[in-house]
Amino acid sequence: MKLTVTQRLSLVFAALLLLCSGTSAWIQLRASRMHELEVVQGLSRDLAASIARDTQLTDAHGLMPDAVRQLFDQLMVVNPSVEAYLVEPGGRIVGHAAPEGRLRREHIDLAPVRRLLADEPLPILGDDPRSVDGRKVFSAAPLRVGERDVGYVYVVLLGEAHDRLNARGSTHAVLTTALWSIAMVALLCLVAGLVAFTFITRPLRRLTESVRGFDVNGPPADLAPPAAVALSSRDEIAVLDSAYRQMVARIGEQWRALTRQDQERRELIANVSHDLRTPLASLHGYLETLLLKDATLDPSERRRYLQIAIDQSRKVGGLTQSLFELARLEYGFVQPDFEAFSMVDLVQDVFQKFELRADSRRVSLRAHFPPQLPAVRADLGLIERAISNLLDNALRYTPEGGQIEIILTSEGSEVRVMVADTGPGIAPDLRGTLFQRPFVVGGARREGGLGLRIVHRILELHARRIELVDLAGRGASFRFGLPVAD
Repeated sequence: MKLTVTQRLSLVFAALLLLCSGTSAWIQLRASRMHELEVVQGLSRDLAASIARDTQLTDAHGLMPDAVRQLFDQLMVVNPSVEAYLVEPGGRIVGHAAPEGRLRREHIDLAPVRRLLADEPLPILGDDPRSVDGRKVFSAAPLRVGERDVGYVYVVLLGEAHDRLNARGSTHAVLTTALWSIAMVALLCLVAGLVAFTFITRPLRRLTESVRGFDVNGPPADLAPPAAVALSSRDEIAVLDSAYRQMVARIGEQWRALTRQDQERRELIANVSHDLRTPLASLHGYLETLLLKDATLDPSERRRYLQIAIDQSRKVGGLTQSLFELARLEYGFVQPDFEAFSMVDLVQDVFQKFELRADSRRVSLRAHFPPQLPAVRADLGLIERAISNLLDNALRYTPEGGQIEIILTSEGSEVRVMVADTGPGIAPDLRGTLFQRPFVVGGARREGGLGLRIVHRILELHARRIELVDLAGRGASFRFGLPVAD
């Protein structure tokens, strides 16, 4: 049987309430009974002593069992609820007024008698001679002949007559009234408890409905933003609700980020495919021309066709290599190997690789750095790749006669690296997604944005950021920082 939390709580509460009510009824009835016995025994405590003092129950030889029977009969006529017995010092009953066959014990335990005579707290229950195992309140007094104890007067205060009257219903009515009172109180408590559970579990039910309506594409329409709940709050449901709302918001953000990344990856693949299609088609066309017209081409034309085919092949190879390198960086196959090195030496090495290409385009390469620049701690190969990509982009889009500068500065615990050119720069509307998706400058696509994306990922592996800054008289200016070596 499947029950809701509210129903299970209600059943447990009802069971506990029933148990507590039953226990309370038993305790109240027992307390009432014990109080009644204490009152009866307290009022009649000296009854046996009075009988022993005012009645001749002994002679020089000891107890007079035959002489006391008539007296006990008269006593029970005056007070039918009492039963009197004459008991020897060992506990044997030697005198009584019980009808034939009603006496069930020949001996009684004298320990309660001694406790009563020692004035211990009441009630004290002693053996009932007319019951095999019954115990009742009593009064007792010692009997003496001279200085010798010869026995006891033992009076049961609530005898068989009292039991018969009690069984007729007087006590049953009191018990019924008490039980009905407890039942009414228990019913009222149950109703109040169920109402309280309904209000207490209402936030939990709302939370359950929110969980059922959870959509990974976004939080439910009726789910408010997470409220500020202190960690020390004693309202566990409120804390749980706040934690759930935070979780939903976080999952929604992550899902949207994954969706955005997937869309960017699709765009990247589409643009890379587009960028590969043009050089591949050109390469195929020139190779096909060489194959078909090989006999009619003169050496200069053949050499020109081959040079174009080689250039297109290099372009395809460069795009493929960039795409492979980006995949290795983004999927964690490349981890930086940190070492200390000089940025000045690294920039000079990179300039040497681009010197001929810059001269062919009549673009000047310049480096600016202070005389005592500290060494940095990073992955030499990855940082070289990052600076090379920035220089490659700058050379591609800097017009003839332009200038490319690398500026190194020391700022606190960092060495700042800036690569600036005099090209057309980056439009403001493209800067938000500069390192995530392709962009176009002057109608030309920058190789699907792979170069800057690789730089961005390399610096992420170094826990650093690259940013586009605005410099007067400059086009695109990129800046990043590297930690100073210890």
